Amino acid sequence: MQDIFTTQNLTLSLLSLADVEFMYDLVNTPHWIEFIGNRYINNLEDATAYVTRIINSPNIHYWVVKLNRENKALGVITFIKRDNLDYPDIGFAFLPGYEGKGFAYEGALEILNAQLGLPEQERILATTLKDNVRSIRLLERLGFKFDREIVSDEETLQVYAIDQH
Repeated sequence: MQDIFTTQNLTLSLLSLADVEFMYDLVNTPHWIEFIGNRYINNLEDATAYVTRIINSPNIHYWVVKLNRENKALGVITFIKRDNLDYPDIGFAFLPGYEGKGFAYEGALEILNAQLGLPEQERILATTLKDNVRSIRLLERLGFKFDREIVSDEETLQVYAIDQH
């Protein structure tokens, strides 16, 4: 998995322990809790354990998204192979001040293009709650199409898919 991606405005680098404070802030934002779920990260020690679990999992990849001109973390693009899905799942989350500014699209498109360029990546999924209209709009803009609904952890999720070109 490629460690660093650079776009016109962004640098995406794999999550590291240097990102603990940022992740603490991100997972405690209202939109993360509402649409992704409460991770019960109540202090930096919890955040360190959470980041360590992500870093040590071969099936989970988080790229921290930073503005090139500021080197300030503003969100993450995730790429996860979940046990309940046949293909990897791409996701995104941004701090409130950076939502709706095109950064999620730019970052997700970079990861998506890199992954869909790999021979083994014939399909990529994305899951979201049906109430997460902004996420659905972004997925559709990226080329994802609604595939099906699934129930995971007693929650109904919409699954979107994109196939290799």
